[in-house]
Amino acid sequence: MPLKLSALDQSFSRNYNSAPQALNETIAMAKHCESLGFERFWVSEHHAFQALAGSAPEVLLAAIGAATSEIRIGSGGVMLPHYSAYKVAEQFSMLANLYPGRIDLGIGRAPGADMSTAVALSRSGQPSFHDFHHQVADLSSYLWQDDAKPLVSPMPPRDLPLWMLGSSADSGALAALRGLPYNLGGFINPTIRPAIIKNYRRNFQASRLQEKPYAILAIGVFCADTEQQAREQQHTFDVNFYRFITGQSQNGFLPPEQAMTFPVDEQFQMFVEPRNRLRATGTPDQVKRKIEQIAQSFDVDEVMAVSNIYHFEERKKSFSLLKSAFD
Repeated sequence: MPLKLSALDQSFSRNYNSAPQALNETIAMAKHCESLGFERFWVSEHHAFQALAGSAPEVLLAAIGAATSEIRIGSGGVMLPHYSAYKVAEQFSMLANLYPGRIDLGIGRAPGADMSTAVALSRSGQPSFHDFHHQVADLSSYLWQDDAKPLVSPMPPRDLPLWMLGSSADSGALAALRGLPYNLGGFINPTIRPAIIKNYRRNFQASRLQEKPYAILAIGVFCADTEQQAREQQHTFDVNFYRFITGQSQNGFLPPEQAMTFPVDEQFQMFVEPRNRLRATGTPDQVKRKIEQIAQSFDVDEVMAVSNIYHFEERKKSFSLLKSAFD
């Protein structure tokens, strides 16, 4: 089967006052990816990260669904420990009834925030990360209308898929146990190994909606007309992400012309180098070769591209060139 391509958008905000623009760009990017023929378009959930405007995927997906007509759309993902499993089932049942056959419910265990924000998201002041396995079981029961559980209204469509997201072996093991399709975040944890997918496939137990294992690998992609352009796009992202992680980004993200003058010291190089293993940067041919190599190594059915390029038109072009390379 030919490798499928999809997209993850994180509603990248260039500065701390540009959330409206970032969210409108996400909707525009969904329409663009639909026109290009991408398999699916997902949005992420982050809290207290002013550089990423997407804190409520269920709300953003409603807007994306109204702006598109065919592409599958989903959450990459809902951070389930913050919420009632029943309420998440209601929200995504509503979306799936609004946009039949197009909604993916992706869930994760990570906080998507720092721990003080995770505490603020919890009514009890105690985030329930330890209870994730039970929450997943409850959510499955609500979506599949288990007789022992309260009914969800509106009734969830029988074809609403529940996806497990993660960046470690634990998430793969849980996806296999519950019989769920799996999305492995290579752009989050560049140290992951193919054994995670191998074990997921080997231990997969068929469920009501998923007879066979299905795996996506999400990676960073920077695709441009020339390798130099793509390297500069990647470098701008690396500089800004590094500044964010090290607490240097109080005034927002640097544009490319300023990022190019950022001091490249040993600490910065050590931060960047491991990330190059699981991302594809360069011309369309170079990106295609790298993606095919990664996909074959991990034995995945689909690759999900994350492309946080500073300028929106360049980001759109990256996805256009990526898709054309595989058509």
